[in-house]
Amino acid sequence: MKRQLALAALRAVLRPLGALSPQTAAAFAFRLFCLPSGRSRLRETELATMQCARIEALTIRSLQVRTYRWGDGARPVLLLHGWESRGARFAPLVERLLDEGYSPVCFDSPGHGDSEGDSATILDYVAISEALQQRHGDFEAIVGHSFGVLCGFLALGEGVRARCAVAISGVSEFRYLLDSFSAELRLSEATKRALRGRIEQFFAPLDDIWMRFSVARSAADLHQPVLLIHDEDDRMVSPGQALRTAAHFGTQAELMLTAGLGHNRILGDRLVIDRISSFIQRKTDRPALRVVSAGVVA
Repeated sequence: MKRQLALAALRAVLRPLGALSPQTAAAFAFRLFCLPSGRSRLRETELATMQCARIEALTIRSLQVRTYRWGDGARPVLLLHGWESRGARFAPLVERLLDEGYSPVCFDSPGHGDSEGDSATILDYVAISEALQQRHGDFEAIVGHSFGVLCGFLALGEGVRARCAVAISGVSEFRYLLDSFSAELRLSEATKRALRGRIEQFFAPLDDIWMRFSVARSAADLHQPVLLIHDEDDRMVSPGQALRTAAHFGTQAELMLTAGLGHNRILGDRLVIDRISSFIQRKTDRPALRVVSAGVVA
């Protein structure tokens, strides 16, 4: 209810402002686009898992980023949380991975959870993923949720190594973030164009960010098996985004569609965790290919 009231208030401001000055409205909208609306709190059901974590830190953009790890360090699995979320949301999956002999690793991105800062970018997620790989070695799997899916595939495309990937409730196209945000606030086309320009300016001198940050760009060079999980009733990220990602990966991808779990409850669903666990084990419980002689692998 509070969210709906807040959205109604923002629309009441942005629509008339956009009619007078799209650039002014876009400047206001850009700040909303970049800033999480709040920090999600640790839930009571997550306490026991998080109290068992080894808490460490990384420095990204002069900000202290809180990181968490479990297990003995063998077979690390990287977990990437979504926007306005935190690493603790993976607590049920962490417990399962530990039981299976993996060493889960996660973090709170800047502006989220217990990390410093007021916001994070997709490039922050990539930098953190690279730093955690340097610290823990190559990953058995990367598991992302929502915005973390987009970040995870970009990290893989930028050289972070993992034997497989799991995408839960994931975004496939960077422009989807702009489109869905603009639709939610009912921005005029002029304001949306101005907002798009501000986002492009923010990431300058990088060019073509709408393709560069999308799964389609990374998928062309990735050969890992991918598990996609999305709920048909997800109101935050359209299931169509999972279908787009599946199309990019073709036979590399497996798709699991659920119903009634929405965008967030899917993370703690037993059947979903069973599927993730089974997938990661099938794709990682194999010896790595070893070159014996030219053209022969073992």
